[in-house]
Amino acid sequence: MTTAHLSPVPAGHVVAYRDDGPLSAAMGTMVSGQIPPLPPALAGMFVTGVLLALGVAGADGLAVFAPAVALLLAGPGSSHRHDGRLDWLVPPILRITEYGFVASVGFAHGVPPVIIFLLLGAILFHHYDLVYRVRQHVYPPAWLAAAGFGWEGRMLVVAAGAWFDGVTAVFVLLALYLWGMFGWESVTCWLAAPRSGTEAANLGIND
Repeated sequence: MTTAHLSPVPAGHVVAYRDDGPLSAAMGTMVSGQIPPLPPALAGMFVTGVLLALGVAGADGLAVFAPAVALLLAGPGSSHRHDGRLDWLVPPILRITEYGFVASVGFAHGVPPVIIFLLLGAILFHHYDLVYRVRQHVYPPAWLAAAGFGWEGRMLVVAAGAWFDGVTAVFVLLALYLWGMFGWESVTCWLAAPRSGTEAANLGIND
């Protein structure tokens, strides 16, 4: 079994909890970590929450993209080290907003609850696995967030499903893909993880 994708947890490991996709990561790269992460995340959550409260999740046309685009305000903060006293709040803000958007679009467009929970379950499983593995000093591979589309990518995919009037199909396909990809990667990661402190030390993944 290979251990090539196991690596030390960086000092700013809160960044890993963000689960940024390619778009958010690119926005962060453009500002080179100069923007603190908490204010834009709070602004994005507030605007997204207002839009959802106004019923935008059930709207037709491009308006359904507005909440996802609003949360992209948090994107430029992705390259920051997240070493501020309250920067640990950023990942929960992104999680709550993403879950709320997915659920709002699903219920507004008549997606069966079991399918909504299936999709949310895949995302929740990934985030639980992400937190647990970082706590165990098993840092996720660099490709994982991109393959899972990141929080912004998943929101945009869901919005696209609403725009094309195919929300249920998108929820089913996205849920099956995420469960398969996240489940497979999680199992292979833990099978490859060191079983003892000595083995972990030899791999250089302990503090």
